[in-house]
Amino acid sequence: MSSSYLIFATFAMAAVTFITRALPVLIPKKLLDTPWLHRLNESLPLSVMVLLILTSLSYQDLSASTGMQSAELHLLMAQIGALLLVLLVYHFSRQLLVSMIVGIAAINGLLWLFTQLA
Repeated sequence: MSSSYLIFATFAMAAVTFITRALPVLIPKKLLDTPWLHRLNESLPLSVMVLLILTSLSYQDLSASTGMQSAELHLLMAQIGALLLVLLVYHFSRQLLVSMIVGIAAINGLLWLFTQLA
């Protein structure tokens, strides 16, 4: 990674953080109390978590010749299974921390299961 990319990424994150922190002060209070904005605020942490997980999926090493017993395929299946379980748990509990703990446990449990079946 080049240093100019890291500098740009740092400034971009700082700008996004500043804008999101300043918006509630600039937007009228009446607009902040709308139901759709409250629903968006409730689903935002899960959306960010899902996007981070989706961008980190390990599918780069897979090809058409990858066998069903390969470690790369097992990792991808465990990641997808854990993500689906996180979404399901969050849907019913609305607890982000509980969903994250279930996701971590699920990915480790699924990886263990796949290695035992291999």
